[in-house]
Amino acid sequence: MLAFRRNHVAAVLLACGLAAGASACASTGGGSGGPRRSANLISAEELAEVSTLSALDAIRRLRPRWLQGTRARAVVVQDGARVGDQNRLSNISASSIESMRFMSASDATMQYGTGFPNGAIVVTSRSR
Repeated sequence: MLAFRRNHVAAVLLACGLAAGASACASTGGGSGGPRRSANLISAEELAEVSTLSALDAIRRLRPRWLQGTRARAVVVQDGARVGDQNRLSNISASSIESMRFMSASDATMQYGTGFPNGAIVVTSRSR
C-alpha cells in the first residue's frame, strides 16, 4: 500500500510538472520567438510589413477573421468619425495608419453609441 501511494504521488507530481511546462510554452507564443499578436489589434509594426496595401488588403492578410461571419458587416470608424462599411477601407492606404482595432458590438456601442450591431473596425491614422 505504501509503494502504491509513493507511485501515485510521483505520477501526480510528474503530471503537474508537465502541465506547468506546457502552459509556460503556450504563454510565450509557442516558442516562436516573435511577439505575440493581438487578435483584435493590428499594430504599426505589422502595418509596416504591408505598407503598400490598402487597409482592407492588410486586414485580409493579417486578420482575415475580421472579415468573416457577422464581423464582415462591421462599421468603420476612422479617427473617431463613422465613415461607412468595410468597402471604405479599400480607399485607405495601410502606410497612413497607426493602428486598426476590431471592437465588439457592445464595446463599439459603449464607445460611439448605437448602430454597431456587428462591431466596428477602428482606424487610427498616423500623425502628420
